[in-house]
Amino acid sequence: MTLRVVFMGTPAFSVPTLRALHAAGHEIAAVYAQPPRPAGRRGLGETPSPVQVEAERLGLPVLTPKTLREPAAQARFAAHGADVAVVVAYGLLLPKPVLDAPRLGCLNGHGSLLPRWRGAAPIQRAIEAGDATTGMMVMRMEEGLDTGPVGLTADLAIGATETAGELHDRLSQTSATLMVEALARLEAGTLAFETQDSIAARTGRQVLYAAKIAKDEARIAFDTPAPGVARRINAFSPFPGAWTLLPGGERVKLLRAEPCEGAGAPGTALDDALTIACGTGAVRLLALQKAGGKAMEARDFLRGTPLPAGARLGPG
Repeated sequence: MTLRVVFMGTPAFSVPTLRALHAAGHEIAAVYAQPPRPAGRRGLGETPSPVQVEAERLGLPVLTPKTLREPAAQARFAAHGADVAVVVAYGLLLPKPVLDAPRLGCLNGHGSLLPRWRGAAPIQRAIEAGDATTGMMVMRMEEGLDTGPVGLTADLAIGATETAGELHDRLSQTSATLMVEALARLEAGTLAFETQDSIAARTGRQVLYAAKIAKDEARIAFDTPAPGVARRINAFSPFPGAWTLLPGGERVKLLRAEPCEGAGAPGTALDDALTIACGTGAVRLLALQKAGGKAMEARDFLRGTPLPAGARLGPG
């Protein structure tokens, strides 16, 4: 038995789930993605999203409306006659007529342990906050932002120096596996949901919002405690990319770091191996990238750009 599915997603994070549902034999009635975006410099046209590219490769019909708030778009959505809509990082709000259209509702794959980290940047905020564990959840959607009841959960431990990019990829694969299981249970009538209030009472996890990352957050200030500096570097890697200035004023992205022992004026190199003093303690920079260059491990970076003890990064 299979379900008739409308899949809704846009970035690379969503692609494994689309592939998995297709491979599981579900009937994908339509794929919704955000419209193609301008491809950088003028004259290069527009670039379709990763989900649109994958859907076209699979021979699936793709729709890219700018909004779902118009009655015509809502009528077209309802006309698919879907049993269920599966939403993974789509990026557009679903109005009530869309949420109500599928026979079995709309399921969302969300990369956090709800109700903690509702919102736009759950992966980055979990790392930045020092969470030891995150996870993937399948939630039944309602009109509130990530407020619906949860049907399935998979917990993932966060590595000590794991970056948002690495955790993103692990959660993306977990999403695919979890959603296939969720649809199998949904079809069998055994997918049970728990309210987020109940989850909060049972686990102690309270509502916390994962705000979109502002540009000025990515500039690293070394005058704060080292654990937080390291977590922010890892949380913003590879995007938007935490950064600072080298002694000559050249901008450099900091892609991975770990806290360590050390003391000195914030931003000062304490040795020749990229140990940088912070407000308290120090961080060891493990991977960096110059503008226009490739990402490098610290030892490779230092071959071309020595940073001796006493050199100063920043100002933060």
